[in-house]
Amino acid sequence: MNPIGATPDNKDWTWVLDRPCPECGAWVGALLIAEIAEANRGNAQGWFSVIERDEAWLRTRPEPGVWSPLEYACHVRDVFRLFAYRLDLMLSEDDPAFANWDPNLTQEAERYDLADPRVVRVELIAAAEAIAAKFDEITPEQLARTGRRSDGANFTVETFARYEIHDPVHHLWDVTGEASTLGR
Repeated sequence: MNPIGATPDNKDWTWVLDRPCPECGAWVGALLIAEIAEANRGNAQGWFSVIERDEAWLRTRPEPGVWSPLEYACHVRDVFRLFAYRLDLMLSEDDPAFANWDPNLTQEAERYDLADPRVVRVELIAAAEAIAAKFDEITPEQLARTGRRSDGANFTVETFARYEIHDPVHHLWDVTGEASTLGR
């Protein structure tokens, strides 16, 4: 039986653009696009030590309503993919509106709990590299292009990139407990 998703997180995390995250330690508010590209690559490497641990630990939820380390790794892979898609929209359309995304529905539909860790590792690295490569190609003129979420949060490419990197960094902290020095 597929375990229930994580307890829904209804917080508006856009505040991470204005101040350091008191939980994971990341301070993304002033990062440059090149730093974010490298941070995505580095984050993917950080998941190696997680994915290569004992499979029983990897698949065990620490408590009900909290994903297992493997489920978090799958989620981070999908964050990289989703943000790469949204970045493409921002670069090709004028002020696109992003469709809602419910990570718990994705977790259930994609059966993160049954994923092969070796496959997830390869996919996570590829997805991180794909978004990092897109950030590497951003021109100064593109930094001001906009996009928006359905809840009214507005982003420029620059703020979008900063917002994006917090999610994988925060989730690596969720799993390892190791505070980030990103942006410090």
